[in-house]
Amino acid sequence: MATEEQQDPFTAVETLKTALAGAGIVLPSLAVDIASPALKLVELGRVRADVAARLAEKLRKGGQE
Repeated sequence: MATEEQQDPFTAVETLKTALAGAGIVLPSLAVDIASPALKLVELGRVRADVAARLAEKLRKGGQE
């Protein structure tokens, strides 16, 4: 696992998109925050309430069905 200093935000976004897609979840606004490149921030964005609830349920279950 990469340390915080080594983590590329673009790779992090793609990894998260892939993991979420595997769980049937799409965060439409998921992207790298290009306004603050030194901080390497990932913008999770806004989601509908049903998507947030599904994400929470997946996290509670550890990503398993």
